[in-house]
Formats: sequence, C-alpha cells, structure tokens
Amino acid sequence: MEERLKEAPCGLISIDHNGCIIEVNNRYLSWMGYREEEVVGKHIETFLTKVNRIFVHTYFVPAIQLHGSVEEFYINLTSASGEPVPLLMNARRYIQDDVPIVDCMFIQMKQRIDYEMELRSLQKKTEKAYKDREEAFAQLEKIYGEIERKQDEILEMNEVLLKLSNTDKLTAIPNRRFFQEELERHIEQHSRKGTVFSLLMVDIDHFKKVNDTHGHLVGDNALIRLAELLTREVRPVDRVARLGGEEFVIILPGMDAEASLELAVKLNKAVEFATWERVDRLTVSIGVSTFSEGDTEVTILHTADQALYHAKASGRNCSIHFQEVV
Repeated sequence: MEERLKEAPCGLISIDHNGCIIEVNNRYLSWMGYREEEVVGKHIETFLTKVNRIFVHTYFVPAIQLHGSVEEFYINLTSASGEPVPLLMNARRYIQDDVPIVDCMFIQMKQRIDYEMELRSLQKKTEKAYKDREEAFAQLEKIYGEIERKQDEILEMNEVLLKLSNTDKLTAIPNRRFFQEELERHIEQHSRKGTVFSLLMVDIDHFKKVNDTHGHLVGDNALIRLAELLTREVRPVDRVARLGGEEFVIILPGMDAEASLELAVKLNKAVEFATWERVDRLTVSIGVSTFSEGDTEVTILHTADQALYHAKASGRNCSIHFQEVV
C-alpha cells in the first residue's frame, strides 16, 4: 500500500477474491486496536458480527458483483477488544493482474444514543430471525428497511445540524463560520477562473447608544430587522452574514469596485430611511473591498475593515471603497 494511503485519515483495507484481507492502513488498525499481522491474511468475516454477515451476503456481495461498487454501506466490525465498531463503508472492485480485488474505505460513525438503542433492538430481532431459517429472510427484509429508514433520518438530522451550525441564532442568517467557508470558496474560484467579487463590511453607527438608551431587547430587534433588510436589498446570489455584535458582511459575486460601492450607497439610504422599533433613526457605515490578484482571506478582510474605519472617521452613514483610502 502506498505511503500516503497507509497514513490516510480514513480506514482502508483491500480484500482478495476469496474474501481475505491483503492490505490494511494504519488508521484502520488504530481504530480497531489490531496489529497488522492480526488482520492481513484473515477472512473479512472474521471481523463481522453475525448480523453483518447476513447484510454482507444479501446486499454487499451482490452489489459488488453486479455494479462493481457499494456506497454508504453501514457496517459493524469487531475490534480487538471484541466491541462492535459502527462504520460507514464505500467499496470498489477492480482487476489487478487478472485477479479481482475490492478496496474498502471506512469512516467512523457517531450516533445519538436513541438511534443506537433502536439499532441494537433491530439487531436483536435480526439475530432471533437468523435462528429460524424459514422466517429469516422475510423478517430480514422488514428490518433492513427499518435500518435504512433510520440511516436516512440520521443523514437528514446531520444536514439540519450542519445548517444550524452555520446559522446565527439571533438573526437566522448565516454566521461567521459560514461566511469564512464562502469566502474561501470564492477565493478558490478566483484562483481557478479569475472571477471577480467584492466584500462589504457593514457596522451599525452608535449601536451602543441604542442598547444603553432602549435596552438590549430593542437592540436585538434592530439587528434582526437589519439582517432582513440587507438580505432583501441584495441579489439572491449575494451572501449576507453576521460577523458578530453589530457587524455584518456581504459577499458580492461578480461585482467590481464601482458596482459594489453603488450597492453599498444604496444600502446606506435603505437603512437610513427604514422604520425601526423605538429608534428614531438608524444608520450604518460600510467598508468596501474588491478582491484582486495577490489578495488572501486575511488581506481582503483587512482592507474592508480599513475602508470601514475611514467611513466611520468620515462622519458615518456612508460607504468608502478601499481604493479611495490608498
């Protein structure tokens, strides 16, 4: 096995046409607690639970033979301590020197306790059905369908959790984490395709005074209202996110310096003339920066921040592009 695969961050094993393991990487050995000599040469069924042997024979083996690959196959393998280890497996069959070999990649799965209990209950039902061969396959089909449903529920829950982790709790718009990922993605696109994009850094003027005068509940409502206003005033392809406190940031794909500054001025006016709960008037200062060759995530944030600083110093309620500063 190549050195980079030997040290890969996922578990890897290779199985010959007899089902015997011929190669294994260090991550798999670390997860399972085996030494290499305890795994290589052993049949894969040595490490399968009884239930998983059924799954392998009824689903995995036919799928590999018919399609040459299996994706997202949930499996339990037995560790050196005898404990079942839940894994998600992708596998692919290929021919080497006229001999079929199956490469299997494993990712560890961390389940919530209630799903683990349900899966254990289903496994007990499966073991009971296995004792009675006449009923085993009919029962197995029903149970396997339930397992697939639970796996789908887990995947759906993971998607919800991912969305929550990328969403600001107060304003319900993307948070700093999401923004950083989007910024990295746009920088990568610029590197590959030369696509232009700009960045707006938006800060509420004298926001501390709003909190001190009217209380934090009014301040929170102002943040929520501003997030809605910014999202409504920009294009669907633009990305509005909250950096924290009273600071917001907007990524503008395809916008050059002139167009992004025009939009920023439009936002100044939209905020100034909007209606705010218990606040007579609210304004924002905006720093604008356009990504250029040689920029990085750090530099474009710095230039936008510098432009914002000059907008504040220029009397607030205005927008300044970094090009006007240098």
